[in-house]
Amino acid sequence: MSRQAVYRSLDEAISEVRDQLGGLPSPAEARAIWDELWVHDAHNSTAIEGNTLVLREVQQLLHEGRAVGDRQLAEYMEVKGYADAARWVYSQAVVPDLLGDGELLTITEVRYVHRMAMTPVWDVAPHPDAGPHEGPGNFRRHDIHSFPGGMKPPSHALVEPRLRDWLDSVEAVRASAAHPMEAIAAIHAAFEQVHPFIDGNGRTGRLLMNLILCRLGYAPAIIQKRERERYLRALRQADAGNHGPLAEQIARAVLDNILRFVVPALAGPERLVPLASLATPEVSHLALRNAAQRGRLKAQRAENGQWRSSRAWVDEYIASKYRSAARG
Repeated sequence: MSRQAVYRSLDEAISEVRDQLGGLPSPAEARAIWDELWVHDAHNSTAIEGNTLVLREVQQLLHEGRAVGDRQLAEYMEVKGYADAARWVYSQAVVPDLLGDGELLTITEVRYVHRMAMTPVWDVAPHPDAGPHEGPGNFRRHDIHSFPGGMKPPSHALVEPRLRDWLDSVEAVRASAAHPMEAIAAIHAAFEQVHPFIDGNGRTGRLLMNLILCRLGYAPAIIQKRERERYLRALRQADAGNHGPLAEQIARAVLDNILRFVVPALAGPERLVPLASLATPEVSHLALRNAAQRGRLKAQRAENGQWRSSRAWVDEYIASKYRSAARG
């Protein structure tokens, strides 16, 4: 699927959620949807930075408060801190009245998100190069080396003014002539270029990206750990002025979350939804599409070529497969 096709699919999915399914639900209205996103976000975003907890261990840590496994304490605290910050980020979804003066993001919130994400791990394993005033929520007080791609963050003396300029660009997202994902990619990359903290900039940058997405009415983007190299390469391309690959990756991540988590939870068993929203570990999207094409699964094909079915029809198809296997 081309980049523009991904954007169109995302726009269509957002339109369907808004116009036919009542809009993206707040965490208070649909805790199960957001809890699923929350666990996957905490697992993948920390894994991108090198955390070794597997998904099952993250689930038990967050849902049961149990540190299962033999990892270093700092790894559990990394996940817990990120999850605490992500929980607050998600609480901002589709509640624009909380914005007060209409700002998408403030410098106080930038520092608050970093403090929430980093305090638990900092308490047990502070950054070895941090000065006394460079802890969670505080901007770095010394310069750092260039990134592997050659981009050098600004001097520490310029961090706060550059960050305030960055916040102005965040506010300009609503008025951007580009697709929203292109604008989001540009500001995500720009935050990483400023690198305002001594540690935790990647995690904080993804949390702030999701905060902005949520406040704009989108589902959050979860960059999967298996896509780490592609994500880092896209950031390097953005450093050189090409934001397209990063924008496409963010768009695909948002679309995936809408189709996997949001649409299935909002749509009743009779409502027609994209096949991707009906896939399960037992029956894949590809298997459903093949069944629809062969007439074995009741489905309808839209003008854009997208197949749509319902949970009831998929259950009926699966039941018929079991009956056929039993007779065989």
